[in-house]
Amino acid sequence: MKTQVPAEGILKQNDWGDSKVYRVTCECSSPECDHNIWVESDDTGIAVNIYVTTRTNFWSKTRWTHIWTLLTKGYVDTESTICLKEQQAINYAQTLVTASADVKEFRNARQNNKERATITKMANEQDCI
Repeated sequence: MKTQVPAEGILKQNDWGDSKVYRVTCECSSPECDHNIWVESDDTGIAVNIYVTTRTNFWSKTRWTHIWTLLTKGYVDTESTICLKEQQAINYAQTLVTASADVKEFRNARQNNKERATITKMANEQDCI
């Protein structure tokens, strides 16, 4: 299978050059299962953050069980799953690769522009002396 353009199941939400935001949709089409991916570039490198909203199935146990778990452990475990078809998984992987390369290229171009501006500024200052 090859990657698709536009990609099935991958929705680009924002593009700021040095960061891109995607929404990955679940096969069940419920927005409760979706998760967001932020691919960002900074001076230290590329960061990929995946955000998932989870909910406690409160009625699966008694209220006292949840309260006791919260009091003794300090948290209640939750889990989130996203189901992807084979084509969506391939698109997902390619989106991460492409977005990482794009934001890295943007960061490198911005650093090169800063270096050129610094060199130009230094050259202009030396001419005045």
